Amino acid sequence: MGGRSGCLFCSPSFTGIKIQPLSSYTFPCSYTFPYFSFTFSPHQTHSLSFPKLMSQPLSLNSAPLAEADTDSSAAPSLFDYHSIDQKLLQNIVYDALVWSTLNCLLVGDKSVQRSETVPGVGLVHLPLCLLPGPFPESHWKQACELAPIFNELVDRVSLDGKFLQESLSRTKNADEFTSRLLDIHSQMLQINKTEDIRLAIMRSDYMVDDKTKSLLQIEMNTISTSFALIGCLMTGLHKSLISQYGNILGLDPNRVPANNAVDQSAEALAKGWSEYNNPRAAILVVVQVEERNMYEQHYISALLRDKYHIKSIRKTLAEVDQEGEILPDGTLSVDGQPISVVYFRAGYTPKDYPSESEWRARLLMEQSSAIKCPSISYHLVGTKKIQQELAKPGVLERFVENKDHVAKLRACFAGLWSLEDSDIVKNAIENPELFVMKPQREGGGNNIYGNDMKESLLKLQEAGSEEDAAYILMQRIFPATFPAILVRDGNWSTGHVIAEAGIFGTYLRNKDKIIINKESGYMVRTKVSSSYEGGVLPGFGVVDTVYLT
Repeated sequence: MGGRSGCLFCSPSFTGIKIQPLSSYTFPCSYTFPYFSFTFSPHQTHSLSFPKLMSQPLSLNSAPLAEADTDSSAAPSLFDYHSIDQKLLQNIVYDALVWSTLNCLLVGDKSVQRSETVPGVGLVHLPLCLLPGPFPESHWKQACELAPIFNELVDRVSLDGKFLQESLSRTKNADEFTSRLLDIHSQMLQINKTEDIRLAIMRSDYMVDDKTKSLLQIEMNTISTSFALIGCLMTGLHKSLISQYGNILGLDPNRVPANNAVDQSAEALAKGWSEYNNPRAAILVVVQVEERNMYEQHYISALLRDKYHIKSIRKTLAEVDQEGEILPDGTLSVDGQPISVVYFRAGYTPKDYPSESEWRARLLMEQSSAIKCPSISYHLVGTKKIQQELAKPGVLERFVENKDHVAKLRACFAGLWSLEDSDIVKNAIENPELFVMKPQREGGGNNIYGNDMKESLLKLQEAGSEEDAAYILMQRIFPATFPAILVRDGNWSTGHVIAEAGIFGTYLRNKDKIIINKESGYMVRTKVSSSYEGGVLPGFGVVDTVYLT
């Protein structure tokens, strides 16, 4: 997820039901912006017209919401959102779109060419789930409790350079991108480069397997973990809608967990800046050349400026190569500005390195004394191959002394295997519906499923090369489905969906002193159950929250 949102284990169609045009809608209500409160007077009626808000606008009754049909006979059974009265549903969708616009739950519209480079151009609401789906509270608590344990695990593994190099040695020969990352890591080992101050904003993604009723980890994201702001905004949207319509729908806004992910991300960066102890230094946000989700990044920069009085600058990898240098004392300077923290919102995919310029920039930053969020070693810990290696018997104990923590980590591991395991490969070829084939890639849309996976495995067997080292096999997880209303481009559609919950974790350590190690909010993605992939910005999934049951 620039900002990487990761992926779910499907391509849903959002053509849905298109509603007739709307000229205006009249209502009294209150909205809260990220920075301030904007309130409509309850004693006046305000008319707002949004003729260009939706590509296919909704058609609503012009009566104020307070006078809308709230007959309890319109209420569906709990979570049976497909049974919501059509008139009521149109009201809820409209209010969701207004709230999303007023509160900046927005990204650049991919159909508008300049929307990825020029702020304020071609905005569209995030694809979203209208109302939250059920999630077991016990599993939610389990996921939150795992965050600081995973944070510490990532840190411990990052310090074992030999383990990282050996575990990824076969992958290095088969995957050029991983090979280049390992080369940088190897150079840091050769010069004995230590990271006394280590900072990470991570996210661990989970699903609840319906058959075993187990919380299982999909992946651990250690670089460019995005949607912290989007997660908070979705929490605000769902709490607002449930506060307004909860009596009809039988929902309680307090069952949607509170979310402070974006504040926690900014706090971690600010405390990292403070530990670096150079008041003249700035935080460098490394960004992609084109970024539809730039507003989340700008929001974090605004928090750093307004709340912590810390300057941040945005640069692409190519710009860092052109403008960056390491001063004699090891300080990273970019365009004359000393840098304390390098916050990566790019650099996680081969597409971010179109030339040697970008690789030079990555090496330059790693060689400097700046705090990297994340360092090259933290980045490598987040690869699929390391995830699979840690799931092997006895490996966790190498890094985690607490037996209770080992048990909790193992309990959430799905089945993970190397393609060197011929028995598992044979099983996957015979039962492709039970497995997922995953490359060493981030950002969604990279996994291989079903017959495509079967054909890929057979080709790798025939080739007899080390190309199989570029992949791992993972158990396919089958969560329970639930009915949902999906909203994209101002249109809504129905579908049976599954959800993936991502729990953020922040970690900051200065030598032996742990300054931050905690769970730090969440984001949720939902996708149609028949689809394989679930990345939101690529067009597969939608953003969501959970309703604790």
